[in-house]
Amino acid sequence: MAGAEDGPGQHPELDEDEAAYCRRWGAQHAGARELAALYSPGKRFQEWCSVVLCFGLIAHNLVHLLLLARWEHTPLVILGVVTGALIADFLSGLVHWGADTWGSVELPIVGKAFIRPFREHHIDPTAITRHDFIETNGDNCLVTLLPLLNMAYKFCTQSTEALEQLYPWECFVFCLIIFGTFTNQIHKWSHTYFGLPRWVTLLQDWHIILPRKHHRIHHVSPHETYFCITTGWLNYPLEKLGFWRRLEDLIQGLTGEKPRADDMKWAQKIK
Repeated sequence: MAGAEDGPGQHPELDEDEAAYCRRWGAQHAGARELAALYSPGKRFQEWCSVVLCFGLIAHNLVHLLLLARWEHTPLVILGVVTGALIADFLSGLVHWGADTWGSVELPIVGKAFIRPFREHHIDPTAITRHDFIETNGDNCLVTLLPLLNMAYKFCTQSTEALEQLYPWECFVFCLIIFGTFTNQIHKWSHTYFGLPRWVTLLQDWHIILPRKHHRIHHVSPHETYFCITTGWLNYPLEKLGFWRRLEDLIQGLTGEKPRADDMKWAQKIK
């Protein structure tokens, strides 16, 4: 099993900054224990169903895309890959910011199912490294099911000529779906400091996917910046624009709700 960022004393190869980053509240924090206990069998079943359906549809759609591929599509396909990565990065930031900043674990349905993992992650950042593939990726697979189903429907109902005209667009959508599906896996890798495959660390070093040191910026309390967790490409420009801060000010002005109030409540639990 790949090693996580906890336990820096056991890994002398960590530098001082990395060791300081690793010393989090961790799994023994009262809030972390309570949040982890809310993970239910029903939630597990939903994640299993989502992963199986999602990867079945990914395989189906990929086969059809490969069968339709033409060399003349190459420039637009490359553009679609880059654009898909950028949009996925922004959407990951928007979802991450929304779940980190607003809402409560006590909300019906979405609270325990979708907001709970974000609260747990801030007080036990290494919990994600102890999650298996299903728990890590189940929610993202659920989100991408509808566009995957729509794409599969097109491949089954439209003519070859129509599909060839739509090919660059479908490649863009497929790349956006792939980046979106694997966002939380990429996020998990950004918290895993030992035992990662060489190809993953190379992608991190080249900043094709979210690098580990880059993501550490978000995990400085009160967790109010660098929300994009697919590639992280948009974190710096959005921070320079004050994008998230301006959005929070707008919502707080309209609703009176304080950003990250629920996040702070769980962090302050001591028993």
